[in-house]
Amino acid sequence: MATENKNLSAYDKSTIPNAAQLRFGIVVSEWNPTITEGLYSGAVEALLDCGAQVGNIIRWNVPGSFELVLGSQRMIETQKPDAVIAIGSVIQGETKHFDFVCSAAAQGIKDVNLKTGVPTIFCVLTDNTMQQAIDRSGGKHGNKGAEAAIAAIKMAVLGK
Repeated sequence: MATENKNLSAYDKSTIPNAAQLRFGIVVSEWNPTITEGLYSGAVEALLDCGAQVGNIIRWNVPGSFELVLGSQRMIETQKPDAVIAIGSVIQGETKHFDFVCSAAAQGIKDVNLKTGVPTIFCVLTDNTMQQAIDRSGGKHGNKGAEAAIAAIKMAVLGK
């Protein structure tokens, strides 16, 4: 595999807008906390690296990835962030529950984007195994949380 030991989350800071004046919301699923906390740490680290201020990063927790949709929408309505990062982890099990949760989360986050006009970044890992999730939440493939943070910065300034 070409990406086996490659950090896919590396970014060129010189190409990222300065985030000093932006407010970010991060909604974090409490399910699979080892993974979601790794994603959260990666997101915050990247935001701060790109100039975001600690006081302009708001964190809310929700029970699971399914609840990220309403959590993100309510954060937008009450906290008025420039962008939201929805962080979750769903790992394939033996039932169809995986399919339903993944689909609902993806479609719901898309709907929040369109309904509110506030960039809401889908940072939900949908992996087959726990090892795949570990590899993508700060492991050998980098941190999808950092990638989501960069997307949030870019989308927050899009068209401004």
